[in-house]
Amino acid sequence: MESLRWTPEAKVKLKNIPFFVRSQARQRIEQLAREGELSEVTAELVEQARLEFGQ
Repeated sequence: MESLRWTPEAKVKLKNIPFFVRSQARQRIEQLAREGELSEVTAELVEQARLEFGQ
């Protein structure tokens, strides 16, 4: 499975997620991107996942 590109803004938002759930969140965010057939993870996608997690 190819890795997705992350925009700089998305990387910043990922760093704001607590480290103990970050890898799980990253997997979910990339899953959302693949489901949407996106080749790049955007800040909006990270925000969507954050809301889904109830953070």
